[in-house]
Amino acid sequence: MTIIYGVDTDKPITPEQVRDAIVECFTLAHKKILEKDIGQFVDDMTVQEKKKIEEINVQLMIKSYFDEVGGDYANPTKNSIIGVCNRLAEFSKNFRNPEIIKKHYGEIMQLVDKLED
Repeated sequence: MTIIYGVDTDKPITPEQVRDAIVECFTLAHKKILEKDIGQFVDDMTVQEKKKIEEINVQLMIKSYFDEVGGDYANPTKNSIIGVCNRLAEFSKNFRNPEIIKKHYGEIMQLVDKLED
């Protein structure tokens, strides 16, 4: 059994699971940046509340990328997911090592490859 960002690759995979894996991946990969950026505005919040705000921040960004590629965050397709992943990889080039981007992109593409067309 292989688990990639909470998705069991031995079971059928839905586009929604891949979308959620993208949110999880991006949140984890950019945790320090999110903590720094958001932390300055939420000093009096609990750790759980801050974590929720970080996740919402990432979800909003990913939703905007779904819009840009003509997709629907609530009803993702294989093609829209690929488009979003390409946008996220391009965005990440501004502050991430290319090898790290390649690693995370590859992990998500393992999930995408299991989706039906």
